[in-house]
Amino acid sequence: MPKPLRKAVMPVAGLGTRFLPATKTVAKELLPVVDRPLIQYAVDEARAAGIEQFCFVTGRGKTAIVEQFDLAFELEATLRERGKEKELAELQAQALPPGSVLTTRQQVPMGLGHAIWCARHFIGDEPFAILLPDDLMMCDVSCTKQLADAYLETGGNVVAIEEVPMERVSKYGVLDIAEDKGRLVSVKGLVEKPRPEVAPSNLTIIGRYVLMPEVIGHLAKHEKGAGGEIQLTDGMAKLIGSQPFHGLRYEGRRFDCGDKLGFLEAQLAFALQRPELAEGVRAFLPNYR
Repeated sequence: MPKPLRKAVMPVAGLGTRFLPATKTVAKELLPVVDRPLIQYAVDEARAAGIEQFCFVTGRGKTAIVEQFDLAFELEATLRERGKEKELAELQAQALPPGSVLTTRQQVPMGLGHAIWCARHFIGDEPFAILLPDDLMMCDVSCTKQLADAYLETGGNVVAIEEVPMERVSKYGVLDIAEDKGRLVSVKGLVEKPRPEVAPSNLTIIGRYVLMPEVIGHLAKHEKGAGGEIQLTDGMAKLIGSQPFHGLRYEGRRFDCGDKLGFLEAQLAFALQRPELAEGVRAFLPNYR
């Protein structure tokens, strides 16, 4: 029986340079989609999968991310005095229980693999999820919950995957497939950002993972890969053969909110999901065609 999945790591140390000047003083993970910051969507997604403990891998200027999930006594008191019970309930619902949040610092941007290695003491000997907040998921069932369910079914490592046009595979970690079972894909190899002409498939990993703690031992070697960085994909590839490794075709839609167009599309898509906003959004959209 696989160990329970209780922990999630969220790398949030990036500078957000593609969103300057907005991210000069505001962490990109706190940029809102409609009225909730990106990091809130990721945490809520993980909580829906039964995740109980969170580690934010932060950098300079990112302390406000932790405060997003803390109690805000003065604000709550003001809302209570003004009778804003709905807003108060929403604020209280986002706070995480005492002792459930840990932060660790990635002082130098050395890649995603390095960021995960920085959380090694939090991970310990337990399986853990990774959520990249830039990937905003719209799913009827939490994407992390889908991965957690697949992990209980297969054991070992499970990553969320999707097909992309072959000309775009050089932006992703790509699966080398052993067996395609439809929803689940058995993996025999991983390649980080391959050129299209040598890519083993067009099945790519998105920013959702369930990994075994043994990956930390490989990341600890600090071997540099694509772009001269410590790549998580390279560490994961070394698990294949000694542990089960599967890709999951998740059900839902991903928005790349690390990209301006993806971020703008997410604003519209999530606004249209809100009954109180959908009619107004549909009314003004024709003005911009």
